[in-house]
Amino acid sequence: MLQPLVLLFLRLYWGWQYFLTGKGKLANLSKPTQFFTSLHIPAPAANAVFVSVTETAGGLLLMAGLGTRWFTPLFICEMLIAFVTADREALGAIFSDPDKFTGAAPFLFLLVFVILFAFGAGPLSLDALLFKKRSQP
Repeated sequence: MLQPLVLLFLRLYWGWQYFLTGKGKLANLSKPTQFFTSLHIPAPAANAVFVSVTETAGGLLLMAGLGTRWFTPLFICEMLIAFVTADREALGAIFSDPDKFTGAAPFLFLLVFVILFAFGAGPLSLDALLFKKRSQP
């Protein structure tokens, strides 16, 4: 009964946050490129464009609830890469200092994307509207 509203809230709130993050990166690609360079990520300029477009478009798709189970694995991988490259210390503290792990910037995004992957977009989404399962006679 509450699940559709919770999934809608998660999609709208975190989709908007993801959209804003990507839009901000697209507005000034030199910043994420420099950041990725400092982390020794290969092809930092190309990865900055890829991540920025993924976050911008992905945020919009998430809010609409379109392709949720197709795109959330990509978002989950992006957050895991963020942990490994930018928050390695927090990732290493997952068991020894869980507060450090859960306080890291990628954690809440990762948690929401795992929830949305597990449960889907919910009935209040374009996924549900467009791909409604037809009952068999």
